[in-house]
Amino acid sequence: MTASRTTEKTGARNPEAAEVISDARERIDALDDRIIGLVQERMAVSAVIQEARIGSGGRRVNLSREMQVLGHYREALGKPGTALAMTLLELCRGRI
Repeated sequence: MTASRTTEKTGARNPEAAEVISDARERIDALDDRIIGLVQERMAVSAVIQEARIGSGGRRVNLSREMQVLGHYREALGKPGTALAMTLLELCRGRI
């Protein structure tokens, strides 16, 4: 890719910055792939828990546990962590 096309694609104003941005984006893409894999793994583990809970006569969702998860994410990531945890919980147990 030419320097002008690289800087155009990245929004950088020089080839050096474009290279840094391109390399960092590759790293982000790899991290995103890992995050997606971990979310899928979390969903599978959650399904096992729900199956065991329902099989024993319990409810599909344990709200006190969900509150713990929300608190954990909020403490680690601030207010946006709560939104992230809510999304994860919804992915793992569905809407309630």
